Amino acid sequence: MPDLAAHDDAMRGRVMRKVAWRLSPFLGLLYFINYLDRTNISFAAPHGMNEALGFSKAAFGLASGLFFIGYLILEVPSNLALHKFGARRWIARIMVSWGIVASAMAFVPNAGTMYALRFLLGIAEAGFFPGIILYLTFWFPKRQRAKAVALFMVAVPLSSVIGSPLSAWLISSGHQVLWGLDGWRFMFLVEGVPAILIGVVCWFYLTDRPKDAKWLAHDERAWLQHEMDTEHEATARRYHYPIKKALLQPRIWALAFVYFGIVYGLYAVGFFLPTIIAGFKETYHTDFSVFQQGLIVAIPYAFGCVAMVLWSRHGDRTRERVWHVAIPAIVGGIAIPIALYLSSPFTAMIAVTICTMGICAALPTFWPLPTMFLSGAAAAAGIALINSIGNTAGFLGPYITGWLTDLTGSEKLGLWVVGIVMVVAGFVAVALRAAPTPDDAEAVETDLVGHA
Repeated sequence: MPDLAAHDDAMRGRVMRKVAWRLSPFLGLLYFINYLDRTNISFAAPHGMNEALGFSKAAFGLASGLFFIGYLILEVPSNLALHKFGARRWIARIMVSWGIVASAMAFVPNAGTMYALRFLLGIAEAGFFPGIILYLTFWFPKRQRAKAVALFMVAVPLSSVIGSPLSAWLISSGHQVLWGLDGWRFMFLVEGVPAILIGVVCWFYLTDRPKDAKWLAHDERAWLQHEMDTEHEATARRYHYPIKKALLQPRIWALAFVYFGIVYGLYAVGFFLPTIIAGFKETYHTDFSVFQQGLIVAIPYAFGCVAMVLWSRHGDRTRERVWHVAIPAIVGGIAIPIALYLSSPFTAMIAVTICTMGICAALPTFWPLPTMFLSGAAAAAGIALINSIGNTAGFLGPYITGWLTDLTGSEKLGLWVVGIVMVVAGFVAVALRAAPTPDDAEAVETDLVGHA
């Protein structure tokens, strides 16, 4: 028995290293491109776009958030399509169509066209993120899933660490370089092209299931496929969730609210941070160039990258899930409104950085929660529903923050709302605990509390 256990441990270590090196960097690159194209409108806004299209703060928030309406409509059907047709085909389709729409934003003549393209961008992208979360459940056992999700989602803060200075540089240096385009239009065009190219690569690079992985040895393929099949079957036996039950389960909707709170903070800060930093000139009498503003935006997300990876590793090592979501959500929610009451840009950025670290730490540690009791098609539907409902925050966060800024003439009230929503989400995560009790399946339908 000790020899068999040692052999299994050696096999596990060898196979999971190969899988991680094969999939994590590539999937992270996809999400980096995806998230950059989703949020680069935040850099275009204070550097020519709002003026050219006649956007108020609320109108900009609407343009930012309309992406999530199209996203919400098609999220569940798209993820079920990925489950049916395979990640290789479906993610390739998403990336190519996404890139075409993202590049087309360079040529918008008016606000109405920008609204339409942001809506189409959401339709094109629907299913990408929950599809990758589902895809990771085909390759990574539960004990290693938070780390796998973190290595994928680290692209979110990296898209700001690298993408913010890049976007700022493209805006400042790309003015009139190509076809007489303004700098912000040039940025949209250039940053949309990689999605098209990488989408073609997806078709040839991704592997749908471990059994199809020619880059693993035969015994490694067999071991991993058996490991994942055994885990999925155990989850299906323990928690009986068909698609309909998964979509109607109160616990799923409550988890969707937890994710909503985290994402509300992510996008409210993400879309308005460049504008807030541009406003330092008036508030603190600073004089930063466009490129310097991009570097400042990158700072909170650099710390967020570190927090995301280290916190998720700690969650996998301790096997604790609930507090690894709740603590960073609550701390981040408390930190963000404080930023607006501090006396210097340096102390304000410290508070913003703490908030960003909280958001980044909570994101990957959240996703192991629903996959503790969902598998197969129910996992595809449930994950997509949680992500789509949660991402309505991507519409409401920027829009409400912008509307409150226009209404009050200050970002303070909008960011107080961000903080409150995040804190409430953290407390809901604690109330839910982790997974429902399988022996009390009927009670789970009405009882949100359950037990870990």
